[in-house]
This record gives sequence, structure tokens and C-alpha cells, in this order.
Amino acid sequence: MNIVGENIKKIRENNGWTQEQLAAKCHLLEWNISRGTLAKIESNVRGVSDKEVKLFSIVLKVKINELF
Repeated sequence: MNIVGENIKKIRENNGWTQEQLAAKCHLLEWNISRGTLAKIESNVRGVSDKEVKLFSIVLKVKINELF
């Protein structure tokens, strides 16, 4: 269901960002995602759509394959 959550968390932490900071960066792309939703994604509770994978790659400034 969610194979990118753990890598999103690692990349976020490597950037020194909190979940709140990542959510704020997502909002700059007009992607309304909450800190709570990020927590669910990072803990593999919530799935991630193809579109969201692309948005995460943009916000985290990584290639899509780095999320997998």
C-alpha cells in the first residue's frame, strides 16, 4: 500500500526538516497536506498516490526513484 513512506521520512530528516516544515513546503505547491497526514504516510498507515509521489519528489528535491 505504501512503500515510499519510510524513505520520505529519511529524506526529510536528512534535510533537517520537521513534519510541519515539510507540510509547509508542500503548501507552497498548493498541495494542502497536514502534518498528521505526513505522519500517517511516514508510518505506512496511509497510502500514497502516483501524483503524491511526484509532488514529494519535487518538494524533497529528489528523483522519483529515490523515494522507492
